[in-house]
Amino acid sequence: MIDDDPEIEESPLSGTVTREGISVRVEIYRLVEGDRSWTLEVIDPEGGSTVWDDRFATDQDAYDEFYRTLEVEGIRSFLEKQPGSTKH
Repeated sequence: MIDDDPEIEESPLSGTVTREGISVRVEIYRLVEGDRSWTLEVIDPEGGSTVWDDRFATDQDAYDEFYRTLEVEGIRSFLEKQPGSTKH
């Protein structure tokens, strides 16, 4: 059986961040071969995922963008179901 899944390199900057009692997993990764830009993904406690459309030249750039977003919008901005919100 041939494994067609591309090999992924995870940044050492990936990890769990907790604020206001909410923990999210920050995933920064790229393909080992081909495009060398980094992808930024944040996974909420329920498994919901926020993935940036933009790619980053370095893993540090991706990490910095996560923290800029965290500081401006807060940790709740990464939650799939934000408390107090309703769907119409």
